[in-house]
Amino acid sequence: DGWDFGTGAGFYVNATTNKFSTNYNMYDYVTKELPTLVNAELPIDNARKGVFGHSMGGHGALICALKNPGMFKSASAFSPICHPSKCPWGEKAFTGYLGENKSAWSAYDATDLAPKYHGPKLNILCDQGADDQFYKDKQLLPEDFVEACKSNSNIDLQMRMQDGYDHSYYFIATFVEDHIKFHSYYFIATFVED
Repeated sequence: DGWDFGTGAGFYVNATTNKFSTNYNMYDYVTKELPTLVNAELPIDNARKGVFGHSMGGHGALICALKNPGMFKSASAFSPICHPSKCPWGEKAFTGYLGENKSAWSAYDATDLAPKYHGPKLNILCDQGADDQFYKDKQLLPEDFVEACKSNSNIDLQMRMQDGYDHSYYFIATFVEDHIKFHSYYFIATFVED
């Protein structure tokens, strides 16, 4: 158990290994349990939903959007782990949560999911700090995700490299307004279509 695995990092998967399968089902939590709870308590318009995350949460936002065509109008992420099957963080997490069978990993890897996405246009905004040490250490691999999205006309990806920024919350605070405006644009466009 550590900051990058276990209690501190569920990686937004439904774990299948014996040790984690009972309590590590963050994918179902984000895509099923949480929406049910929110819809029961708040007047939500399900035609206007987006998903957002940072780092591992950015990975979660991307896979939740890619695995559920039409559930989200937009997705955005800061410094997402874009190709966890090919980076040390993801390999550690996927082995622990999903086992050694690497074919099972693809179901939770945004770079593997992007070419297979068949749904309504999915609008994605990602910001990556050029000075992010995790980026430099090949833990995030946004360039792989960019390449994967090029082959799918149903994905509109904006990947922005931000010079002088790292993996910190200061980075998020600097650009979060852009992400709010990005999501708002697609929510309002849906409203106008209705």
